[in-house]
Amino acid sequence: MKGRFTALLDNSGLLILGTVIALVWANADRESYEVVAHALHFAVNDIGMVFFFALAAKEVVEATSPGGALHSPRRSAVALFAAIGGMAGPAAIYIGLVLAFDQPELMRGWAIPLATDIAFSYLVARIIFGARHPGIPFLLLLAIVDDALGLLILAVFYPSGELRLVAFVILLALALMLASWLRSRRTVNFWPYVAGAGVVSWIAFYWGGLHPALALVPIMPFMPRAKRDVGLFVDRPDAHDTLNEFEHRWKLPVHIVLFFFGLTNAGVEFASVGPGSWIVLTAILLGKPIGIVSCTALAVAVGLQQPTGVTWRDLTVLGFVAAIGFTVALFFATAAFPAGELLDQTKMGALLSFSAALVAGAAAVLLRVGQTSRA
Repeated sequence: MKGRFTALLDNSGLLILGTVIALVWANADRESYEVVAHALHFAVNDIGMVFFFALAAKEVVEATSPGGALHSPRRSAVALFAAIGGMAGPAAIYIGLVLAFDQPELMRGWAIPLATDIAFSYLVARIIFGARHPGIPFLLLLAIVDDALGLLILAVFYPSGELRLVAFVILLALALMLASWLRSRRTVNFWPYVAGAGVVSWIAFYWGGLHPALALVPIMPFMPRAKRDVGLFVDRPDAHDTLNEFEHRWKLPVHIVLFFFGLTNAGVEFASVGPGSWIVLTAILLGKPIGIVSCTALAVAVGLQQPTGVTWRDLTVLGFVAAIGFTVALFFATAAFPAGELLDQTKMGALLSFSAALVAGAAAVLLRVGQTSRA
């Protein structure tokens, strides 16, 4: 299955490159790295990442629209249960570990291990299971729900400054009215939505004290979209509706943004590994598979149908695959903590979550699922 995030997968080397450069630079010359990272932080995290989250929101919009993969409760219910479990499990383990090891200063980071990096998880799942395994679309459905809930958590629990809710509501209402007016006039060019309604929305989030990277999320549903279900993450270069045109034009710039995101946010010293690192890593590595498997079992127990062709062993491995937090976990860490020791520790935990790929591969071998079942 070819993904709409295919370019993100094909060019994920840019993110990795930025991350590696940041790690090497921060460990070689921390002072000069911090000067550059600080200079780039606002442009990358508060402006550039607007378009990363817009692409994620675009998939949510299409998936939940009539004919989309998440529109029918019958098709989406089990994935919804699994996604909720995949977020509740890590959160519960994180909070439990924080309390058990008496680290109350880390409590604010409870949402960091909830994240699933959809691009890398998809890539790893394809390597383990093959492109046509029915576990792949299930993982994508789960990840879409995870993205949607993650955006909500980021907006509600991680304000970027002093909350000014009245100003936020008024300005956001203006942005939504402008977006609705553009749609009523059958505006098919995405630029008025971005440069008009999107800018007003960004001001609403920024001035209102919420994270401005989410500015385009409430605008995306107003962009005209194709009335067809071509499948989750199916790349259609021939599709010229507004949402797809937006994606086609912004895929490459977003890859470049992700390079700078890795460069700006991943620079932590290896000596920064501490309690926060291990708590994040343990919570995501254990919480994701436990939460996903247990909540899928609950869904089946109440009468929903287990995904066709996906065994419990497959589901266990997919749970480990979904534990790759990486990009989104890094973003949550920067939203949760100010610069300092706690941020560095939790960032390292987010980076180490990439080890879930190795754990998933080992689990696949032990359980003899996916490609390894043919060996």
